[in-house]
Amino acid sequence: MIATATKARRSTRKPGQSATRKQQRLEDLRARREAFFARLIDYIPCRGFLKADAERLATVPPADAAVPLERTDSEPPRGDGLTPYLASLYQTRLLTKDEEQFYFRRMNWLKFRAATTRGRLDRRRATARQMDAIDGLLAEADTVKAILITSNLRLVVSIAKKFVDPSWSFDELVSEGNVALMRAVEKFNFALGNRFSTYATYAVQRHFFRLSQRGRRIRSRFVSDDAALESRAAEPPAPAQPSAEQLASLKALFAGFLQELEPRERRIVVARFGFDGKAPRTFRELGSQMGVCKERIRQIQGRAMEKLKSMAAEARLEQTVGDWL
Repeated sequence: MIATATKARRSTRKPGQSATRKQQRLEDLRARREAFFARLIDYIPCRGFLKADAERLATVPPADAAVPLERTDSEPPRGDGLTPYLASLYQTRLLTKDEEQFYFRRMNWLKFRAATTRGRLDRRRATARQMDAIDGLLAEADTVKAILITSNLRLVVSIAKKFVDPSWSFDELVSEGNVALMRAVEKFNFALGNRFSTYATYAVQRHFFRLSQRGRRIRSRFVSDDAALESRAAEPPAPAQPSAEQLASLKALFAGFLQELEPRERRIVVARFGFDGKAPRTFRELGSQMGVCKERIRQIQGRAMEKLKSMAAEARLEQTVGDWL
């Protein structure tokens, strides 16, 4: 009887209705294909992704990895003015270096898998199942990205405290810093073996420097010359030397600059100017150590210095230091 009833219902459908539904499904699938292939899949390339053990390295977490990331062994810090958001940040533990490397590797490997798999599909014949599989890889990559962002939100708060001014409140800076942190997670090259906190500090501080400069320009448009003069006269004289916090900010910023250089450029700059705590080495000494002539060392240093100047100009470093002094 059930089969008879089902057959009877099917017989009542008009042929045009079935054709319309089929056409609608085809239109939906076509629209999904267009959006699917137009989506940008951006990741940090790594030679290791092409090796035989790539999947194992990106799938098996380190021995000290622990999930969940929430801390249950300590109470959140107490104090006046501690908002629920700030208190919640201290309930998430920091990642170890091995965990950090694993999560960055896995996030980029998942995107690499998604991009290469999509590249083999026919744009006009990709099935819903094939697109679902790739969307699943990207969704998991977003989950790993969320882990990396959440475990570094405290870093943004610690930097934002140093940049609060009349133009930007603390909450606004934290919000802007979180955006810069998200971009830094996308751009960090984990294959270099460095800690993400160094790169993120540079990225967030550079973003705050830009906001500070923008705030000064906005204020200058709405302050008359007389009011500006009176304000400056009322202000106490600026210190002749930068504070300890400002020096720490400069060191972190310059460390980020160095990380942007190629390994050989970074080695030469560090050695030539004694940033490693040793006496500065000559071109001849470095050439002997690296197996090239001293003129080649000079050329590499010149190229590195141009890059550093460009990064300093982009961060408006000279103007910032001038404002401090």
